[in-house]
Amino acid sequence: MILTAPAMQIHLFPCLNDNYAFLLHDPENRLTAVIDTPEVSAINRALNEKGWELTHILNTHHHWDHAGGNLELKEQTGCIIVGPRDEAGKIPGIDIEVGEGETFQFGNYLARIYDTPGHTSGHIIYYFESEHCAFVGDTLFAMGCGRLFEGTPEQMWHSLQKIMALPDDTKLYCAHEYTQTNGRFALTVDPDNKDLIERMSEVNALRKKGTPTIPTDLALEKKTNPFLRPGDENIRVRLQMQNNTTTEVFARIREMKDNFRS
Repeated sequence: MILTAPAMQIHLFPCLNDNYAFLLHDPENRLTAVIDTPEVSAINRALNEKGWELTHILNTHHHWDHAGGNLELKEQTGCIIVGPRDEAGKIPGIDIEVGEGETFQFGNYLARIYDTPGHTSGHIIYYFESEHCAFVGDTLFAMGCGRLFEGTPEQMWHSLQKIMALPDDTKLYCAHEYTQTNGRFALTVDPDNKDLIERMSEVNALRKKGTPTIPTDLALEKKTNPFLRPGDENIRVRLQMQNNTTTEVFARIREMKDNFRS
């Protein structure tokens, strides 16, 4: 008889103004990880609500609203901190460095690591194939992508292509609630997209109730996220970039979003 592990338990909760953090729980081994550490008090409240004890921190990148609570939580719990090798010098308290092509075993669940530079130079994501989910930090947002603070358009487009290569049913856990603003921008470059129009109606209804729009899923992002659609002919025509490279179109969309005021 083949015994399978129970599904990983995932608990999403808000932090700061618009961040999300996620608790990952292995009930069989009694392990609990948090994806990034934006707000210690919110993380501790979530742990207390669930009755879980923190054993790991999985950092996606070094920004303060993702790694700022590392040391305080490590002092409180003795947890193990995992983070991107290429930003190890900027990740407080890091114990285990990981990067492209490597894996991290979290109890019963294996995380595959992908380097996704663009937002920062060493950003990574964690993909749990058995759980059909990925924790993408600030690389990808619902109908958006991260600002290019340290990387180039070429790097970010390459990083997004790695995410696009995952199975379409992959649940994407993004680190911020930016969906409404992203959707408003998306409509300016892809206004005739029926899937996008329908999605925005659903997003507006969710936010009116204060309900998170995260997680999203990859199939939906491929239909509605302009940052994953720089090859779309309608978008190219609207931007008058029919003859430009995909990277050039992506860079133009990113530039437009940087200057967008909803």
